[in-house]
Amino acid sequence: MEQSEYRPPTDPLDVVHADHEILVVNKPPGLLSVPGRGPELADCLLARVQAAFPEALLVHRLDRDTSGVTVFALTPHAQRHLGLQFEKRQVRKTYVARVAGEMAEDRGTVDLPLCVDWPNRPMQKVDFEAGREAVTDWRVLRRGGGETRVRLTPHTGRSHQLRVHMREIGHPILGDPFYATGAARDHPRLMLHAEALRLRHPDGGKGLTFSVRVPF
Repeated sequence: MEQSEYRPPTDPLDVVHADHEILVVNKPPGLLSVPGRGPELADCLLARVQAAFPEALLVHRLDRDTSGVTVFALTPHAQRHLGLQFEKRQVRKTYVARVAGEMAEDRGTVDLPLCVDWPNRPMQKVDFEAGREAVTDWRVLRRGGGETRVRLTPHTGRSHQLRVHMREIGHPILGDPFYATGAARDHPRLMLHAEALRLRHPDGGKGLTFSVRVPF
């Protein structure tokens, strides 16, 4: 399955924090985190960050259509340190989403293993045999108008995890071009935002939380 034509936003780089080891930025929706295949997909957050901070190194990424907090390393030491934190699931990530339908419960956990849906890649699917563990906690922030605002806390970092998990429990994220259908799909953007990231600073290990206001 192909995504729509790539028209990256022209927003200037939004720096949330910068010091001698790390850089935190607010990624706009519609911008790739890393380059895609082909020159038409070269414009991405990594390229824009490296234009301003040539020493910047990739640590993690967000989906093209997701906005919010993204951290880059400014030294190889910081890249290794942060990479291990992500690998060992020591980084706490929280997202806010608007989903279709008014959720009946106030909170819950989705524990469904995921793997790539090869005929329809980059889509992902639930697969209890070949899938990798994927766990997401969710909590309702408010309901109304046929939708629910939820805070999502992933315990794993699978591709499209939050998007598939919400769809699987009957509440796809609004504006999702892959997993929402009908009116739920008809929104100006994917209503998913990486609101906050808690990590340990590579220089000294101090716990820090970086957050960006939800734009929808």
